[in-house]
Amino acid sequence: MTDPHLPAVISERRQLINLAYRLLGSLAEAEDVVQETYARWYALSERQRREVAAPGAWLTTVAGRICLDLLGSARVRRERYVGEWLPEPVPGHSEWFGGPVPADPADRVTLDESISMAFLVVLDSMTPAERVAFVLHDVFRYSFAEVAEVVSRTPAACRQLASSARRRIDTARGPSTTERAEVVRDFKLAWEAGDIEALIRLLDPQAIATADGGGLVLAFREPITGGEQIAYAWMEIAARGAELTLMERTVNGQPGLVAQLGDTIVSVYAFDIADGRITRIWVIRNPEKLRPWTAG
Repeated sequence: MTDPHLPAVISERRQLINLAYRLLGSLAEAEDVVQETYARWYALSERQRREVAAPGAWLTTVAGRICLDLLGSARVRRERYVGEWLPEPVPGHSEWFGGPVPADPADRVTLDESISMAFLVVLDSMTPAERVAFVLHDVFRYSFAEVAEVVSRTPAACRQLASSARRRIDTARGPSTTERAEVVRDFKLAWEAGDIEALIRLLDPQAIATADGGGLVLAFREPITGGEQIAYAWMEIAARGAELTLMERTVNGQPGLVAQLGDTIVSVYAFDIADGRITRIWVIRNPEKLRPWTAG
């Protein structure tokens, strides 16, 4: 079997992984989508493949449609999920998300911003069609005519979908990476020292902490609201006696923490920060979502 498009097809893998992860919030599912997309490409006859003028566009369309179908069924699957569902965290400097970021207009999100936990959580609140239209157009710069091919709607309808999704995105400029790292480091030091007053000062009074254990490990089932309540909960975690090692790591492109027990990473912490205080903490403990960290 010959394929004149082979180099172009293979070079699309990173782009497809980037797209599918942002659409699904799961690296494992994103890799499955890319594998299925390539399977469909090679299920075409040689004549059919030769007739494809733009293999990259064909692959993106197929991957987007697979993701759209998966997003529809994901809502049903999550009704059976134990506790809160959070996107799968990815380590910094990952091979899946490398490469240059193209210049983009001021009202568009960058590829780096679009893997932050805060961004992915907002994406997860959208309808499948909104999410696909927004990510394809605002993040990956596809035209609405191209988006329409994926979601099977008119370009005008896709424009409305993206506009509806865009209203949910906070476009206010957040703190710099350096500022974020300082707050996360102070949080780590206060937690390690058992300094509850310092923790309370670092947490916004209306802060929210959400954990995802998937029913496989111990984790609080409902979000904890309030800076003081979160601080006391973190003191309880420290008092359980487990000899955790806390490490500062990049989590989804931003400063975060990783907790290691022995040689095993047991928790990944992502943060959202505003005005020098932590407003959101996302704790991923489901071991199935920590495989990229364990493998690393």
